[in-house]
Amino acid sequence: MMFLPLLRKTFSVNKPLKEATLYICGLGHFDMSVNGHKVGDHFLDPGWTQYDKQALYVPFDLTNKLVKGNNAIGVMLGNGFYFIPRDKRYRKMTGQFGYPKMICRLVLEYKDGSVSNLVSDESWKTAPGPITFTSIYGGEDYNANLEQPGWNTADFNDAAWRNAITVTGSPMVNAQAADPLKIMQEFAPVSKTQLSKGVWVYDLGQNASGIPEITVRGKKGDTVKIIPAELLHEDGSANQNGSGKAYYDNYILKGDGPETWHPQFTYYGFRYLQVEGGVPQGDANPAHLPVVIAVKGLHTRNSAATVGDFTCSNDLFNRTFKLIDWSMKSNMASLFTDCPHREKLGWLEEAHLVGSSLRYNYDIHRLALKCISDMRLTQTPEGLIPEIAPEFTKFVEPFRDSPEWGSNGIILPWYVYEWYGDTEVLAQSYDMMKRYLAYLGTKANDHILTEGLGDWYDLGPKGPGYSQQTPKGITATAFYYYDLTIAAKTAVLLGKSQDAATYDKLAITVRSAYNKAFFNTETNEYGTGSQTANAISVYMDLVEPQYKEAVINNIVKDLRDRGNSLTAGDIGFRYLLRVLDDAGRSDMIYAMNSRTDVPGYGYQLAHGATALTESWGALPSVSNNHFMLGHIMEWFYSGLGGIRAAPGAIAMNKIEIRPEVVGDVTFAKAKYQSPYGNIATDWKTETGKFELTVQIPANTKAVIYLPANEGAAITEGGKSIKSVKGVKFLVYKDGKAIIEAGSGIYHFIAVK
Repeated sequence: MMFLPLLRKTFSVNKPLKEATLYICGLGHFDMSVNGHKVGDHFLDPGWTQYDKQALYVPFDLTNKLVKGNNAIGVMLGNGFYFIPRDKRYRKMTGQFGYPKMICRLVLEYKDGSVSNLVSDESWKTAPGPITFTSIYGGEDYNANLEQPGWNTADFNDAAWRNAITVTGSPMVNAQAADPLKIMQEFAPVSKTQLSKGVWVYDLGQNASGIPEITVRGKKGDTVKIIPAELLHEDGSANQNGSGKAYYDNYILKGDGPETWHPQFTYYGFRYLQVEGGVPQGDANPAHLPVVIAVKGLHTRNSAATVGDFTCSNDLFNRTFKLIDWSMKSNMASLFTDCPHREKLGWLEEAHLVGSSLRYNYDIHRLALKCISDMRLTQTPEGLIPEIAPEFTKFVEPFRDSPEWGSNGIILPWYVYEWYGDTEVLAQSYDMMKRYLAYLGTKANDHILTEGLGDWYDLGPKGPGYSQQTPKGITATAFYYYDLTIAAKTAVLLGKSQDAATYDKLAITVRSAYNKAFFNTETNEYGTGSQTANAISVYMDLVEPQYKEAVINNIVKDLRDRGNSLTAGDIGFRYLLRVLDDAGRSDMIYAMNSRTDVPGYGYQLAHGATALTESWGALPSVSNNHFMLGHIMEWFYSGLGGIRAAPGAIAMNKIEIRPEVVGDVTFAKAKYQSPYGNIATDWKTETGKFELTVQIPANTKAVIYLPANEGAAITEGGKSIKSVKGVKFLVYKDGKAIIEAGSGIYHFIAVK
């Protein structure tokens, strides 16, 4: 049994305060209160990091929390990833940087201009708290009989407490870059089922990251156990086979009336809660077990602001949007996690592949900066960027060195520049980029890379895992080339012309080697001709111009030959969507994502998923809350909604509005709060008529593609577009009327 420590410090404020700021850093996690009241609504802060390299602090404004006279600060420490205990419960790994600890500084600025500091030292008092076990992977135990009422107030008698001891920590302390984790939503049960005496399963209706909360009444010493799960076994019991078994929470009652509790230093991904040792209020209770008054699910996630929304006439697409959104929310923590239960690790390919979808829904600027900082700290002396960051454990190959993952160290800084106009991140990351490219150069054989995982979890004849349809050399080398092109552009921006020339020259060489090794000039396809092989080659501009149309036609043919079903996996699917969208073939995107009878989004929904699953086939043996395959979210905004950055745009200062009318979709609405302001589209179509309302923010301009052929009558605000100020008709092309417009709100109608 372990006891998580409580720490307290009393101090006096004897003159008028101007400002009071507490800077606190916990190695592990912490929960803080002042004068008996919790400060802030943070959860599991200050976030996970490469603890052997740095710790992260969080500032709290205490100006209005302190009183004249005596005050008290109380801190409860938790293990987090800093100390993962060995126990019979589940753990992905056992990592122990040390026991939980904290450092803090309270800066008191008085109205008379004087300043005083209160720091963490041996004068702080400490004692064991009521948390007797906690693990980020295994759950939490809480004994309410060990509570010390008022321990975090100034009047508490701490004579029996010990003085804290000073210890060493991380070599440097930096500010937390990401937004804090918070409790963002509550779920009440939609149903409950009794399994046996004192064992009930509550269905919350939604698979999400979070923690359970119970309100119970019972005798002193009674124990209630909570087992969260994504799925159920056939007998109706909690199924943790694909999410990390065994994870559970125990609460020991103090027996003085209704008691409400939730875990503090751990979380899980779940839809169901199996509650053992209690009986729901109102049910027969001959054994006098604790009465369960209420059960809730508290959804926790990174509190990044919502910046986008999408809806359309197609119900399957709307449900797919929600499916992916829940996996996104559930995997935004202090890093982009793969899943909220079994691993909770920062697998890097997701950040650049799904980030392009995620950024339409949420302001991920700060979280992306945290991810980039983690990569800089994790990079090895040889230049390798491991597949996870922070690197809490060193996996064996091929789970450590895969270019599709490590290239996030080059791609994500560039994307953050393109998404948010952040040039500073490029300067900060340039050395990391250079070192990683040098490392890849040492691994290449005649400029071809073959290591890594390839198109992870694609669809093939075997179960999901390693790439089955696409040779690993194709994806690995394609990323090598893509990295070189980004590094060259970054070097130009940073004024490093010699570096830019070097990277450009090497990129040409890699491109030539790639085409020599993988392109078949007779069949116009790459490698095996898989969806991923052809799509990634087109997207990353590896295809010679004279072959590009033929390669795209082969992608379409492969889809049609398979009855519009997909094979691309984690790495290739985004590029498949982007190539089809860019080529004006959103009809194929619609076709392959409208099926419910083959593995894909519709199939997952048809099999009861409420969050995106790890496998296209919604397998119960793996995670059922994974966001690595959520790439279609980008197309919902850029294709159906029509909101996309124009070529060369930075932070959406140049916009393309190009809604795609496909399948049975008769209307779509999308909005995105860009760094320049709100961009919104709202279109509907009926026989012979297309209507579009569009909002373009200030200091930007847009090129608008209206579905209309020559001869169509096009108006804006009821007037011919030729007479509307700020609107310029450019040309008809490929069934679209192309119009240029400045900032404003426009209402276009095109009638045949």
